[in-house]
Amino acid sequence: MERPAAREAYVRPTSLISALQDSSSFWVDSVFNTLTPNERIAQLIVIEAFSDQGPKYEADVLNLIERYKVGGIIFFQGGPVRQAILTNKYQAASKVPLLISMDAETGIGMRLDSTVQYPFQQMLGAVADNGLIHSMGAQVAYEFRRLGMHVNFAPVADINNNPNNPIISYRSFGENRLDVTAKSLAFMRGMQENDIIAVAKHFPGHGDTDVDSHLDLPVIPFNRERLDSMELYPFQELINHGVGGVMVAHMHIPQLDSSANLPSTLSKPIVTGLLKKELGFDGLIFTDAMVMKGVTKYFEPGVAEARALVAGNDVLERLNSVPIAIKAIQAAIERGEITQGEIDRRCKRILTAKQWVGLDNYTPIDLSNLYQDLNPVAADSTNRAIAEAALTLLNNKKNIVPLRQKRGLRIATVAIGARRTMAFQREVKERATTTDFIISRKAKAKETKKLWQKLQQYDVVLVGLYGPSIRPSNNLGYSKEARELVQKLASSNKAVITLFDNAYALNQFPGIEKSQGLILAYQPHFHAQEAAAKLIFGKIPARGKLPVTVNKYYSYGDGISKDKPIIPGLNPIASR
Repeated sequence: MERPAAREAYVRPTSLISALQDSSSFWVDSVFNTLTPNERIAQLIVIEAFSDQGPKYEADVLNLIERYKVGGIIFFQGGPVRQAILTNKYQAASKVPLLISMDAETGIGMRLDSTVQYPFQQMLGAVADNGLIHSMGAQVAYEFRRLGMHVNFAPVADINNNPNNPIISYRSFGENRLDVTAKSLAFMRGMQENDIIAVAKHFPGHGDTDVDSHLDLPVIPFNRERLDSMELYPFQELINHGVGGVMVAHMHIPQLDSSANLPSTLSKPIVTGLLKKELGFDGLIFTDAMVMKGVTKYFEPGVAEARALVAGNDVLERLNSVPIAIKAIQAAIERGEITQGEIDRRCKRILTAKQWVGLDNYTPIDLSNLYQDLNPVAADSTNRAIAEAALTLLNNKKNIVPLRQKRGLRIATVAIGARRTMAFQREVKERATTTDFIISRKAKAKETKKLWQKLQQYDVVLVGLYGPSIRPSNNLGYSKEARELVQKLASSNKAVITLFDNAYALNQFPGIEKSQGLILAYQPHFHAQEAAAKLIFGKIPARGKLPVTVNKYYSYGDGISKDKPIIPGLNPIASR
């Protein structure tokens, strides 16, 4: 009697790209053979899930998993323990283990409470040491794995060379293509070397737009030469170095596809012709969210998803309706626009990715010590190191920084845009005797005049400018009177102003270039506020460089450098 062939042990390739180049394995083939044609379509679908929406919402997600056999989930807002419990529940209900993803450009703290949030990419763009960005990527990967996740929709590889960009802005590493590329590679490698699939976005480049594709369809008018030398450059380099995924944006690019109002996500010349064939990308191609106005404005739900698969995408993310999409894709197969064989091939690619991330040996998330594991000491150290390395000293007239404390020196701190005493003020108070003031972004003339009068009795005023949110903002929303107060402080010859927000926000403060000291800290998180206080009192050096051109006063690469901690009493040489 002939014995059945022995099952070959799975030898995991070193990279996802290597795995995808041969999509056959015992596990992939055996799972694939259990799927109906409709379920193979559903494996190409990623649905959204929140862990803070309550039982009815959770039941709706569970229904999509059980009824349609969708391939994956992208988690958004909620909490880590709630998400872990739901992940275990959803995985237990799924016919095929789910590929779990998150749009976490700054780590899981971007979406979940009680977890670590790392800096947005503009702050990282100011850092010279890309090893810090690699460390951050590795730490993010650890946190993803601990939460049972496999795919991060990061890094943002867009080159933000348009100060008026409403959607990328501080999410980009900057305006220089070489910097953006090097830092994207560092972030990508940190994640992928630790078994998380990185997805570069937003192909073919969303940096030079003045329209938010969540709200409308941006038009990219540039010719192919410009696109090759600028927008496409980071993507080509990431592809050359093995990035596992690329996300295609909803943008209309007439030079690449002149079809009227056609988003790049639905364009075969862009997805198949450019990304796959010309740039040689063999990894997974994800659409941007299919609920965004950049695609839904001109294409109905279902029609859009079918067109996206015909164009060459592997994965459809965040749909308006799973059943409508599956029905439309079935109709496209019947019309001969795409074959069932092509659907099957992409389904096997998804299953191959699932095996590569370990879902062929799926185990539930261990809930014990989850909070502690997601808040490690290493993460705090990485955040502190990045904040200190990013601080950018833009003005230092009469070497006001470091601040030399003479007997009787009267120092005030002012937090503008705050409701309470801020971490920056507390950190300053640990180093000097100060009087602290706070004032709203919306302050009116009576308030600002009163504060201005009080500040006349101080020799030095240390000012912190804050936006409306913990994340950077494109518009800080200051009242005319609050802006005028900043202008008066800048002209007072005694103010050191620190902006804890988006570099481009400097433009919202006319006259800020006159300030004695001007520091850019990029974000208001604790480590940035702590670092600013350390810099002002000479405990750390200034090392950051401006990653973008803000205006005629402050250009890409600006930043007064001091290559070692500043010792009060010395007169260090400052250089631009």
